[in-house]
Amino acid sequence: MSILIKNGRVVTASESYIADVYTEDEKIVAIGKDLKYQADKIIDATNRLVFPGGIDPHVHLDMPFMGTYSSDDYETGTRAALHGGTTMVIDFILQTQGDSLHNALKTWQQKSQGKAIGDYSYHMAVTDFNDDVAKEVVQMIDEEGITSFKTFMAYKGALMIDDGQMVQLMKVVKKHGGLVTVHATNGDMIDSLIAKNRALGNLSPLYHYLSQPEVTEAEASGRFADMLHYTDCPGYIVHMTCEGALNAVRKATQRNQKIFVETCTQYLMLDASLYENDFEGAKWVMSPPLREKKDQTALWSGINQGLIQVVGTDHCPFMWDQKKMGKDDFSKIPNGHPAIEHRMELLFSEGVHKGKISLTKYVEVSATNAAKIFGMYPRKGTIAIGSDADIVIFDPKKEHTISVETHHMNVDYSGYEGKQVTGKTETVILRGQIAIENEDCKLAAGHGQFIPRGKTSKTVI
Repeated sequence: MSILIKNGRVVTASESYIADVYTEDEKIVAIGKDLKYQADKIIDATNRLVFPGGIDPHVHLDMPFMGTYSSDDYETGTRAALHGGTTMVIDFILQTQGDSLHNALKTWQQKSQGKAIGDYSYHMAVTDFNDDVAKEVVQMIDEEGITSFKTFMAYKGALMIDDGQMVQLMKVVKKHGGLVTVHATNGDMIDSLIAKNRALGNLSPLYHYLSQPEVTEAEASGRFADMLHYTDCPGYIVHMTCEGALNAVRKATQRNQKIFVETCTQYLMLDASLYENDFEGAKWVMSPPLREKKDQTALWSGINQGLIQVVGTDHCPFMWDQKKMGKDDFSKIPNGHPAIEHRMELLFSEGVHKGKISLTKYVEVSATNAAKIFGMYPRKGTIAIGSDADIVIFDPKKEHTISVETHHMNVDYSGYEGKQVTGKTETVILRGQIAIENEDCKLAAGHGQFIPRGKTSKTVI
């Protein structure tokens, strides 16, 4: 199939200009003024933005957690992502403690193959590091195209590895061209605060927030930075929420250390006051929790200062009945937030439309930097000749309202119900095929491809 996009404003991480874009089969073939190609489909993008398909590097699809599973699988989750302008996601494979990375990979391949509509890749979560796993890490990088390894500094007995294991993992990953990512919170401190609040009968969702104060994230972020510095390993902090954690990274830059940082749409736009709404606050129970308004200001500043390179979602939805597993005890509420569909539109509306970030910065943090950091650039994350034809045509002025009644995620509430948004995804192209048009998904389950990734380093951006 060939597509000619006419007269749109093409936006990349570095440029913004009026041009035509011609795609053929799966690739971008030409960019320029008044292109004369004969195409199977012509799209008039006058007064529209044309930017690369979004990459969400932090999602949890069909994930086992807290005695249940996240409610979006690979079909519903990637379809919802496409509706919002995200053409690729990176999910997390969870190693079961005592089992191998290869067995975990097989489990996630069964979840994704034949189901994904959009493109996808995996991070490998290492929850039990030993000599055998170290060999598997090398195989993941060299043979499977999985080059990022998730670690947890919390959830002892299920996901957490200790600092000694962390350092050994970093040494292996550094040697073979991978990247270590981290859930940076002080799990021991959080566990003690949870136990204290439960003992006092403090069981509402508010105490989920109060059991994870800012210091737990700030301390862990600084400790992770120190371990990276010691091993010289490339590192990436997921879902940063607060000023204290950002300052730990800022301090690391004073010794000329580069650490990649991701925040999420919810931390830029929502705050902890939502936990005060009795059990309704369970809708926003996630880890780390929502923070204060001062933290939102710090995160937007961090984006503009280049300390934060990526905006993801940590999409991990649960139905309301699943959330009610913790109606009498906040510690039993499944942690997670539905957001995969709204990331691109919310970030545009709150960031670009309200003047907090530029158009080029928007593309940088929603697509390009993720492609660079995770070894997919320039195949993904930009509009350039030879790149995959993953393209979003976007109306920057269209106003609409977010609601459970209209979203496509498999979850029966919205974390942004009634929110007015400026900017709407109109048409989405995935590898040269129309994916979304007139709010209809044109692709079937199984169209999405696994994207193997290249090796990475601390100097990709």
